Formats: sequence, C-alpha cells, structure tokens
Amino acid sequence: MPVIDVHAHVTPDRYKEAIRTTGSWHGLGPEAGELNRAGFNTSLPDRLAEMDAMGVDVQLITPTVGFYQYDKDLAVTSVVARDCNDAIAEIVEQHPDRFAGLGITPMQDVPSTIAEMERVVRDLGLKGVVIGDHVNGHTYDEPGFLPFFRAAEDLGAIVFFHQGKDTCVQQRISRYSLPNAVGNLTDRTLTFATLVFGGVMDACPDLKPLLAHGGGYAAFGAGRLDKVAGAFEGGYPDGPLTPPFGAEWTEKLVITRPPSTYLPQFHYDCCTYDGPALRFVIDTVGIDRVMLGTDYPAPMFLKDPVRWVNGLDVLTDAEKQAILSDNAAALLDL
Repeated sequence: MPVIDVHAHVTPDRYKEAIRTTGSWHGLGPEAGELNRAGFNTSLPDRLAEMDAMGVDVQLITPTVGFYQYDKDLAVTSVVARDCNDAIAEIVEQHPDRFAGLGITPMQDVPSTIAEMERVVRDLGLKGVVIGDHVNGHTYDEPGFLPFFRAAEDLGAIVFFHQGKDTCVQQRISRYSLPNAVGNLTDRTLTFATLVFGGVMDACPDLKPLLAHGGGYAAFGAGRLDKVAGAFEGGYPDGPLTPPFGAEWTEKLVITRPPSTYLPQFHYDCCTYDGPALRFVIDTVGIDRVMLGTDYPAPMFLKDPVRWVNGLDVLTDAEKQAILSDNAAALLDL
C-alpha cells in the first residue's frame, strides 16, 4: 500500500512567477507567500524528490494559508481561490499517482463557497476543501454556515480544518512562537467544540471533517467538554445532559449526548511530534480515524515521517500500517 500524507501545502507556481516578475498577483504581494517561505522555493521536481526521500508516495496537497484571504473583498478572494484551485488540479493531473488535492473557497460568502466547492469536486476532481478555523472571527456554529456543511456532506467532500494567519492567542502573546505552538492547537479544539455544541455534527452525520495537528487539544480536553455539558450528571455516560450553569445555558444546548462521543466522527492527522501523545489520540478517537500528516513544507514539518511512525514502540505494526496507508486510502477513495 502507498504511504499517504494528508497534510501538505503548495504555493502555486503562477503566484511565484507573478511575484518575481511584477511583485503582485490578484492584488496580493509577497506577504501571501511569507507564511511558507520554504514552499515558495520548492519546485515540483524538488517536492517529488523530497517525497521519495521521506518515503511518501502520495500527498494530499492544499494551497498555503496565505491564500485564504477571507478578509478581502469577495471578488478578490474568489479569483484567488479559483486560480489556486486550478493550479492544484494541474499538479494532480500531471502526477495522479503522487497527488490528490483540496481546494480553497471564499468562506466569507457561503453561496460563493458552495459554488466553488462544487466546481472543485465535480469539475476539477479534487477531494474537498481546506478552510480556516474561523472566518473573520465567526465560528462554524453560526447558522449561516450550515448550508456549506450540508453541501459538503452531499458532495462527499473532505473538509480539512487548518489554522489561518492569526490564531486565537495572538492578541495575548505573540512571543516564543506561541501563536503557532499553542494557538494552533487551541484553534482546532475550538473548531471541534463549536461543530459539536453547535449541532453541525448532528445535522451532518456523514460529513468528513479532518482536523490538522492531531485535532489540537480536542482529545485531551474531551472529558472537560463532557463535564461542562453536564454529561456526568445522572450517571455518565448514559444519563441526561444537564448543564450546571443555569437555564440560559440549558436552553442553548442542542446536543443530546456527551461531546466526547463525537470524536470518532472526525479524522485526524498524526502530526503531534510525540509518540505518547499520538497514542492517547488513537486510544481516544479510534485507530481508524488517524493518518499520516507531515505539514510539508512548512518549517515545522515532520522531516522523516515514515521512519518516525515505524519507530514508535507505542504502536503495533497494524496501527502503523493504518496510519501510513490504510486510513487515508479509505478516506480519499484511492
């Protein structure tokens, strides 16, 4: 079975060429590529060579986060998304045995997002979309986003949740790379919680959500989410959810089972950098939900991922095979 990496990024060549020649691309300057400088300097032949060196046969590629552009005018975001998605599709078409792809969409406008997602999946043959953890501060429990998730469910599209430019801790502390080290994982946990508490996972039970970086702290914080939902009252886990924070809280609670029971409805990459942490995620969400993710070619990517997974004595041989190949093959229908 091929080794499949579900978390890899691309800076489109058409953007690189425009920056080199004119300094601008659809109004975006060099800053759009600054978040992934390694990707700017990595050519497709270089990528293929590095994939071979890492032991990775197939990458699920996405545009880098500098191209999400949710805060721009809709016309700008839409043309950037369309051009990026065409570039991803070209790479997949050139090397169908080495790449699958996810597109980006103008999430600040749900109808436009649905239209571009349908084009991405039906016309370009990509596997779904990658989106930020929030849209200009708006989280996905807001009712306006539900048509997007219903459309993704109907399409069978993967929805890959990945941090955008700024994480939720940015305003409190920007030192020591903590917006990445801590904020990244916190954003993913908030995404999990809002999708669950907001009823999205109940409304769209066949949705295919993929959470980057092991789902952040979601697996580790599930017990606390259960507690705050009142799942321990009346005989956890079978008792009624009776939140302890008054009538207003109870009226807002739309789920009828503990938040932790939703963990197996999500998919996760293994990008935890730590064997015991990965073991905990597997034991909490199920081995069939975890797959290889390297974050290539971002500065913190797993540089020797296959050797790392195969060298973890906390995993069985069958679990290693599931992470490196089987689970991603099933999710991507490869």
